[in-house]
Amino acid sequence: MDYGKFKYQQAMKAKQARKNQSRVEVKEMKFRPKIDVGDYETKKGHVLRFLKKGARVKVTIMFRGREMAHPEQGLNVLERLSADLKDVATVESQPKLEGRNMIMLLAPIKGAFDEKPAKNESKSQA
Repeated sequence: MDYGKFKYQQAMKAKQARKNQSRVEVKEMKFRPKIDVGDYETKKGHVLRFLKKGARVKVTIMFRGREMAHPEQGLNVLERLSADLKDVATVESQPKLEGRNMIMLLAPIKGAFDEKPAKNESKSQA
């Protein structure tokens, strides 16, 4: 067998493997413990958009000053977010406090964003 031909075939296999691979992207969304309802909904929408694109989302709660005395407020925000997104995302790493930040990692559920046909559409037409 020709060594040049073998090297060429190996290079083509490696090129095809690089072409077909997918990089897992990690996006980050930062929250505060005293976030208002409107701001929370907006940031939740951004997290949902990131998950829809297939990226993992690192959710960070940033504490300042006296907020460090009440980390349970940040935990409540993270638990509320994970409850709101439980049908489209799984909690990959539970919330943990690292310095002044509390971090949680969300990963999208495969098939959660697939289009589903509406069942009651045919009945409403009749």
